[in-house]
Amino acid sequence: MTPTTVIELGRQAVEITLMVSAPLFLAALVTGLIISIFQAATQINEMTLTFVPKLVAIFAALVLAGPWMITVLTDFMRQLFESIPAMIG
Repeated sequence: MTPTTVIELGRQAVEITLMVSAPLFLAALVTGLIISIFQAATQINEMTLTFVPKLVAIFAALVLAGPWMITVLTDFMRQLFESIPAMIG
């Protein structure tokens, strides 16, 4: 196993991690932005107001993007396991 192979596997792992976590991060970001605009417009500065909508948005994103996320992760793991003999030999 060469250093180039290790770096390539690390790059792929980071890429998959970012790709899989993106829907959840985007849901939290958009929800937080909407709640912040609402708080600025109404001058309500309640910290717990952001928690429940973000939780609901992340759960909804997980329900919607969950099958795709599982598919991406299992495809990567299958590819990784299938390439083990080539890496060792």
